[in-house]
Amino acid sequence: MNKPVTPVETVAKTHFLPSTPDTVHWGFFDGSLPPALTIDSGDRVEIECVSGNPEWMPPEGSPFKPLDDLKLIHEKAKRGSGNHILTGPIYVKGAEVGDVLEVNILDIEMRQDWGFNLFRSYGGTLPEEFNYYRIIHVGLDRAAMLGTMPSGLKVPLSPFFGQLAVAPPKAFGKQNSKEPREFGGNLDCKDLVAGATIYLPVWNDGALFSTGDGHAAQGHGEVDGTAIETSLKGTFQFKVRKDLGWKLPRAETPTHLIAFGLDTDLDDAAKIALKQMIDWIMMLTDISKDEAYALCSFACDLHVTQTVNNVKGVHAMIAKSILRKPA
Repeated sequence: MNKPVTPVETVAKTHFLPSTPDTVHWGFFDGSLPPALTIDSGDRVEIECVSGNPEWMPPEGSPFKPLDDLKLIHEKAKRGSGNHILTGPIYVKGAEVGDVLEVNILDIEMRQDWGFNLFRSYGGTLPEEFNYYRIIHVGLDRAAMLGTMPSGLKVPLSPFFGQLAVAPPKAFGKQNSKEPREFGGNLDCKDLVAGATIYLPVWNDGALFSTGDGHAAQGHGEVDGTAIETSLKGTFQFKVRKDLGWKLPRAETPTHLIAFGLDTDLDDAAKIALKQMIDWIMMLTDISKDEAYALCSFACDLHVTQTVNNVKGVHAMIAKSILRKPA
């Protein structure tokens, strides 16, 4: 519903960015990181990502095996303060501070036949009740798109990237990968599957996009602190938008608009998401602020994105079909 401004038509290229010790940053974002890849606006990139710290790998004798590139990253990459292994950053030519980076998620593939879920003391939504450590490894059937829990219960799979981010302002220094912020990051939005698009405000020249934190399945809330964490490969297309001026992430699926709210207080996160959605509806329809607020009350859904990343998330969703006025 928002068309990019493309002043010069260029032939789009497709690039490949593997996950290696030289192309990942582990546990942090930093606007001063050198790019792992430089592309033009409109280009596509196939990005490999890996997930999991060494202590979370399947035990000896397990049928589940870590990917070779993950083992090499464990051996050679420098670990930061967080747990997410992020591939990037990607420098997009023409992106400047104040622009918005449009990221089309074209395809997502699972790279392995297993994932893991864990909870820990002082983490999750119920830390006072689950005040100990437990990890499980979940088999992933990529043909049937089902996960099998240790009990035998089957879970439908719907893979997505928990981390979608540009770099924070360089002056902010290193930022832990756990908290989602205005630059995106650990949004953990299960609706951002293949076919979705996310819009990220740009805080550095080149935008400096990174991704990772593959999830095979997750509920809204991600209540114990993790999803079915796994390694993914994604195909993305990047477009520089100079016509939007947004200061917080937004997204869309083929059927819905998504506005994000981020705050340590869940009530305030809901308010931010709702204000973002009202603003978007007014921009697209030219209806009044009062009518947009009323519309949200009976046509917009507020979802708790996650409650476990210190900065909590709420996202507002409304069907695009509602916003199309009759001819």
